[in-house]
Amino acid sequence: MTRTPSLLTTIAAVAAMIALSACNQRDDQTVGQTVDKGLASAKAEMKDAKEATMDAASNLAAAAADATITTKINAALVADDQLKALKIDVDTKDGKVVLTGAAPDADSRDRATSMAKAVDGVVGVDNRLTVKPKD
Repeated sequence: MTRTPSLLTTIAAVAAMIALSACNQRDDQTVGQTVDKGLASAKAEMKDAKEATMDAASNLAAAAADATITTKINAALVADDQLKALKIDVDTKDGKVVLTGAAPDADSRDRATSMAKAVDGVVGVDNRLTVKPKD
């Protein structure tokens, strides 16, 4: 019976040595190389984060510019005696303005286009105003 405990002890010792040797495997890199690799990875992640921040800031600036354009066009339409009573929707995306709604006549429709084009930052106007038929 003394043989069984020593056999179990031997098996346990061999298993422990195998486990320890697996934990001690190296990938042939020095500590300096490992640190350099970690720093390079951190720099790459920081660069990606910087680019994402710059993109977000650019998108925010474009949205603010579009909102400013929309506000200026709405103000101009309200200030105009011929157009202030009309319900004209103004949407702006990347400086491109879309006018929707109804106009009483073709001259009013054209006037709305001219007023929108006169605002700084407008790169184009898509006038979708429909002219109301005369009764």
